[in-house]
Amino acid sequence: MDTILIRDLRVEVLIGIHKRERHVAQVVSIDLDIGLPGTTVFATDKIADTIDYEQVALRIKALAGTGHFRLVETFADRIARLLIDDFRAPWVKVSAAKIGILPNAKFVGVSIERRR
Repeated sequence: MDTILIRDLRVEVLIGIHKRERHVAQVVSIDLDIGLPGTTVFATDKIADTIDYEQVALRIKALAGTGHFRLVETFADRIARLLIDDFRAPWVKVSAAKIGILPNAKFVGVSIERRR
């Protein structure tokens, strides 16, 4: 399967169920596996025939700034829907993790997979 990889994309987002988490942004680390929308890009070598990962990063940063998310699961699902709906990805795997939120754990998060 042909895949675009983005690893450890960090964004600041208001996320969490606790009162303090509604007012202080936290860093979330995101790993993405994005299925290519087709094989045309291999013949054309044109960005229009693939998914522009710079635009993906910008759109995720913009999504993170839209408001408060209660759960990491919800944030990951919104990222997946964005990639499928707006970037024509046929499938995605999104892992999103809050960094340093639990003592003795580097991060805590979720990994979801979605298909068109």
